[in-house]
Amino acid sequence: MAVVTAIVASARKDGRYVVHVDGKASTTVSLDVIDRLRLRVGLPVDEGLAAALAEEGAALAAYDRALNMLAFQPRSSRDLRRRLVQKGETEAHAEQAVERLVAAGLLDDAAFARQVARSKLLGQGASRRRLQQELFKRGVERGVADEAIGEVLSDELVDEGEVVERIARKKLRSLEGLDEPSRRRRLYAFLARRGYDGDVIRRGMAAALGAEVSTEEGEEGEGHAEGDRGLA
Repeated sequence: MAVVTAIVASARKDGRYVVHVDGKASTTVSLDVIDRLRLRVGLPVDEGLAAALAEEGAALAAYDRALNMLAFQPRSSRDLRRRLVQKGETEAHAEQAVERLVAAGLLDDAAFARQVARSKLLGQGASRRRLQQELFKRGVERGVADEAIGEVLSDELVDEGEVVERIARKKLRSLEGLDEPSRRRRLYAFLARRGYDGDVIRRGMAAALGAEVSTEEGEEGEGHAEGDRGLA
């Protein structure tokens, strides 16, 4: 019967140990696995232990891969789970890795959503609707996304009307050669494509243009939004 001939610290990653069976590297495990399976030099490796070592090694590899992916880029739990499976991990091991990271506080969808929302709101002036779409695409559930967006808007004292005004003033510089009705229509369409609600757009445009923007004008702009897509 095969036996454990050595248990040595991994040269690649702290806290990982390579189990050698019959003189050959077999599986990389963590210290808690060594304790749980009572691994020691000279321990006979029957079929049950061999299967347990293989399972523990595969689960740990999925967890370490998840850690590396999070170190490279923050992700939601759903997105991380999906990408682990795409990388070749089993659904069971991907789920185990995600659950372990959540339990350790290393994976938090609410914190991730707030981070994305704060970056997009303050850096790009993204609308609430655009943020909802962005977070959904990144795997954040609607309720978690909405709560995160609301918290950031409140914490940062963000006034969407002021954000739209700033964006409108910047966009107006590229529309200077147009007549006034065309400028207004193109500007409204541009802002509508960014996901802002009509009332917020009209308020921001009024401040940027120094004049009131009517509901009728806004509706006309919305009707031209699709056709003006290439002008954004």
